[in-house]
Amino acid sequence: MAIPQKLLETLEQRRKSVAAGGGEDKIQKRRDKGLLSARERLLALFEENSFQEFGAHIRHTARHFGMEAKELPADGVIVGTGYVDGKQIAAFSQDFTVAAGTLGKMHAHKMVDSMRYALKMGVPMVAFKDSGGARIQEGVDALSGYGEVFYNNVLLSGVVPQIAVVAGPCAGGASYSPALMDFIVMTESNAHMFITGPEVIKAVTGRQTSMDEVGSAAVHATVSGNVHFVAKDDQHAVALVRKLLSYLPANNSLDPPHHLATDIDLVEDPEIEALIPETSSEPMDVSAVIRRIVDDGDFFEVHAGFARNLLIGFARISGVVVGVLANNPMEKAGALDIDASDKGARFIRFCNVFNIPLVTFVDVPGFLPGVEQERGGIIRHGAKMLFAYASATVPKLTVILRKAYGGSYLAMCSQEMGADLVFAWPTAEIAVMGAEGAVNILYRKQLQEAEDRRAKAAELAADYRAEFASPYLSASRGYITDVIRPSETRGMLALALRKTLDKREVRPPKKHGDIPL
Repeated sequence: MAIPQKLLETLEQRRKSVAAGGGEDKIQKRRDKGLLSARERLLALFEENSFQEFGAHIRHTARHFGMEAKELPADGVIVGTGYVDGKQIAAFSQDFTVAAGTLGKMHAHKMVDSMRYALKMGVPMVAFKDSGGARIQEGVDALSGYGEVFYNNVLLSGVVPQIAVVAGPCAGGASYSPALMDFIVMTESNAHMFITGPEVIKAVTGRQTSMDEVGSAAVHATVSGNVHFVAKDDQHAVALVRKLLSYLPANNSLDPPHHLATDIDLVEDPEIEALIPETSSEPMDVSAVIRRIVDDGDFFEVHAGFARNLLIGFARISGVVVGVLANNPMEKAGALDIDASDKGARFIRFCNVFNIPLVTFVDVPGFLPGVEQERGGIIRHGAKMLFAYASATVPKLTVILRKAYGGSYLAMCSQEMGADLVFAWPTAEIAVMGAEGAVNILYRKQLQEAEDRRAKAAELAADYRAEFASPYLSASRGYITDVIRPSETRGMLALALRKTLDKREVRPPKKHGDIPL
């Protein structure tokens, strides 16, 4: 039986209405600002002709404040799946041109449907956030919708990767959904994220502030630490998402996309030694060291603007995907502080749940001293690093470049904290504290008796380094796998990674450990 023409016309009409969103005028205004439409964001993410939409005909159920007469195409959120580099991705994109992308019960229902699909199929979840917040006309139904979204964010956590792209307003309770996801990409203009905006802050506290001061990408990427990547515009945000996905498995039961057909590179790199300063008191550019070691110098840094004293990011070493952590002596001498500890611990735990080996480069003088750090809870925050490394069961390789003092040595994945292999450069200094501090404590009498205290202190410090901080002392105790030339580092790591990829480690049965939050 032929389908009546009227039914086909109705179908096409409805499809056009959904595709039009809030109308060409509103979409064009966004384009004039350099913004993509909600649908264009998804099409930019997915491979051509791979997008399938879900729930296009869902409509809101509000029956108050004139909403019953309003037509909201797709209820203000585009939902579906597609492929990115051959990998299926579930995604939704809130449409600001339709009721300002506000969230109501059915709007939330569509988002939750996509999340549950991602969970069932074991595929990553990408969410484009561009919403005016809760749909006031739906009252408690909107709050119920947010609750369902948050609950499912937690349900997906540790099962499939979740990436949020904040490409417009993300205010109030709406900001908690991206906060519950693994990574947040935020555009540097036309986007803001906050719990209470400038007007509320002024009304409650009397303090005058601005949107840039509390909700901009710059603030969240450098001060609050909420944002992992800052994008110039929508297209750049999509490119960052695609790059990030290239390092991640689809779910927690799979290995990351290693390129194991790549030959293991054992060629030495003598040029790396030119990056090492003459003395350990001079800062070393660890970023340059990392780029000499990873494939093609391609280090995809995460949280690049936040807690710069610890660098984290993804790379490949002879084809093997790794999560990299490194103390950065160019900032705060590479010491661990509250923010760096939080940054590192979260990254370690992400890599662990998604089977990504960890490579740690150590050049740490200690935990950052100071009243503010102590009162801010550096003990509790620093313990997160210890907990994260000790609980991680993925392959863990550590390279001690220079300083490795006190508790911070342990917090950077020493053998005792579960490192599978620990390599040290000849420049490594492994001790309870730095030589200068130890000399002041251990050799106070000799210094008091010396005519030239400075010369005597330097002499004793050199003796201390040679006798008590030498990497060979640690190696003789079995704390270090091997002492290697810096030029051998890439080859040693490449070989060790291939040998540890099949690592299996059984832990005591429990729901989960109680990390010090």
